[in-house]
Amino acid sequence: MKRDFAEWLLTFTDSIANYKYYIDFETIYKNAERYKIELNMMNTLIGSKNIEKDFKDLVQKYPEVLKCIPILLAVRQTEIIVLDDEGNRFEYNFKNINYNVEQYTVFMRETGLFELLEKHLINNLYDYVLGVECGLNSNARKNRGGHLMENLVEKFIQRASFERDKTYFKEMYLQDIERRWKLDMSFISNKNQATKRFDFVIKTDKCIYGIETNFYASSGSKLNETARSYKMLAEEAKRVLGFKFVWFTDGIGWYQARNNLKETFDNMEHIYNISDIKNGIMKEIFK
Repeated sequence: MKRDFAEWLLTFTDSIANYKYYIDFETIYKNAERYKIELNMMNTLIGSKNIEKDFKDLVQKYPEVLKCIPILLAVRQTEIIVLDDEGNRFEYNFKNINYNVEQYTVFMRETGLFELLEKHLINNLYDYVLGVECGLNSNARKNRGGHLMENLVEKFIQRASFERDKTYFKEMYLQDIERRWKLDMSFISNKNQATKRFDFVIKTDKCIYGIETNFYASSGSKLNETARSYKMLAEEAKRVLGFKFVWFTDGIGWYQARNNLKETFDNMEHIYNISDIKNGIMKEIFK
């Protein structure tokens, strides 16, 4: 039965964010805990009346305290490169000390960390780092969002009674498909000149299915290119005996790119959204 594109597009959703999407507190606590001892030692500098001397004394006695300094500036690397006003380049290493304590003192003063501590603008550096980690973690939402659709599709693959690494596989390359099931994937790989990886591959008694997943909450030029490339991929897949290409996509970002998506929809057998998934499409196509 032929589906109506306009009706199908109306079932697209605006968000698939789950409860863990906004902030991953488990990761935040884990990251902050790594520096808990060093942060507690640095707490002794809060409200100091002679902070430079106290800092030097602390570092000379416990040089490992330097390890926590980058995260105070919301930096994850152990090395920080700085160019001063005179054009001098410094590459501070906070894991393997490469300057004397005087130079690290300059770093603390010039970055404003001394002011933060001596003016008692914070009460506890561990709590402060929890806040820093929350900010850094929120910046990772884009990466988490990219995996949300993938995770959602995988849950429904499992509900359709497929078992990972037995009847379905995650992140599988064309050459792996060729080796495992002896299929000629050269029509897709441009005669082995291109490397393609599918988000999932499902194996049934009758067919091998290569699956791509994505979700677009906002519009952009990438959507038009995605629609065109997947249309071409679907055409190439038709030439591979025993193989089919399936695309699961969703998101209101497609509203602005509906023309390109419609062209792909009209020419592609297996293109579905979240509504289709929830309505049991997997059990219909993966037989």
